[in-house]
Amino acid sequence: MLLNVDGVECRYGSVKVLDDVSLSVKGGDFVGILGPNGSGKTTLLKSISRILKPHKGTILLNEADIYSLKSTDVAKQLAVVPQDTSIGFNFAALDIVLMGRNPHMKRFQMESEKDMAVARKVMNLTNIWHLAERPINELSGGEKQRVIIARALAQEPKILLLDEPLTHLDIVNQLEIMDLVKDLCVKEKLVVLAVFHDFNLAARYCNSAVMLKKGKIFSAGSLTEVLTSENIKSVFNVDAIVTKHLVTNSVFVIPLSPQKSSPSKKCSIHLICGAGTGTALMKVLLDEGYSVTAGVLNVLDTDFETAQFLKIPVTTEAPFSPITVKTHKANLAMISEASTVVLTSVPFGGGNLQNLEAALAAVKMGIPTFVIEEVPIERRDFTGGKAKALLAELKSKGAEFVKDKNELLSLLNVSVEKLKIAKKERDRILDHLKPEEVPKKTKIRW
Repeated sequence: MLLNVDGVECRYGSVKVLDDVSLSVKGGDFVGILGPNGSGKTTLLKSISRILKPHKGTILLNEADIYSLKSTDVAKQLAVVPQDTSIGFNFAALDIVLMGRNPHMKRFQMESEKDMAVARKVMNLTNIWHLAERPINELSGGEKQRVIIARALAQEPKILLLDEPLTHLDIVNQLEIMDLVKDLCVKEKLVVLAVFHDFNLAARYCNSAVMLKKGKIFSAGSLTEVLTSENIKSVFNVDAIVTKHLVTNSVFVIPLSPQKSSPSKKCSIHLICGAGTGTALMKVLLDEGYSVTAGVLNVLDTDFETAQFLKIPVTTEAPFSPITVKTHKANLAMISEASTVVLTSVPFGGGNLQNLEAALAAVKMGIPTFVIEEVPIERRDFTGGKAKALLAELKSKGAEFVKDKNELLSLLNVSVEKLKIAKKERDRILDHLKPEEVPKKTKIRW
């Protein structure tokens, strides 16, 4: 093991900030340090980088106590990109990066050709060589951060500690820097310990994680072991859907806002969705006070997992299987009990075309049906035009087409008010009828 943290306890005065923290890393490990504010993430990096000596426990670097080594020996093996970096003098960017070569130079020694070559290499890697002569205080926050990362890489370390390294970077720069660090981790066997607040960035780049809670390790191991709905709820007190991203195949976390205490609208909405197109809408509708059902969804589909998490009743089909007659009938039965049907911008193929037929059946039943058309049908019709034809028939039969969920919610609120008025009128009429005049089968969907 290149780095071994064993039973570390850290304090600020009498306040214990880390308690019995242990972890080991070897070449090529990319470890994400996760946890809420105040959980001890930065303190852990400070103790490893010799800024804060542990009250108890040991930190071994290549089996030697890191606090018994010379500072220059540690700096040749370990580099830090801190959370905040203030530079007192207005040095040029190249001079800042060359400071990373100090551990490799003797006192009063000038930079050698090798030092200049290393500085140029890391500045090209971080895409800042064109800023070499620019004073550091004239650079943007993101450019400064790249300079600090380049300075750390100029040390040619075996271990890189990153404390929220992406704070000042836009999304393009975040991906470029993290791709670079990941590449070094794989090819050069660089060890990376990085503090993250973004679960999905951590999941994309890390091969393991440590989750801290109140100064203790709550969970440690692979991303699938650490990033679970249960762990996130226990540590952050936030509900989250954890699934596999279809493109990156990495763990993907969808945090959910706390459930709103909206009054129940006593109105049931059936969602015809799939492929993740209903995930956000399910939560929004529940927050608005609607009761929600959904189908037909394939087991393991993102919308299915969301429905399971939110305890939404669904009709299901086996993974990657076409809709059978049995499940189609079950879906129609669920639709018949709904006040409203909503069809999302789901892609259609031969396997799920019956879901579109189910929406058409809802219209024929007289159930108000809304179609969200965020994506043109031409881009998601894989049935040779059958889906497009059915969608056109839906429109001709009276289905309401909307551009997004915001327009849908506005129209739903109007519909609910109309239903309430209709119910009051129905109750008023029934109150004035004689018992033998009351219809035996009168159904209003609520």
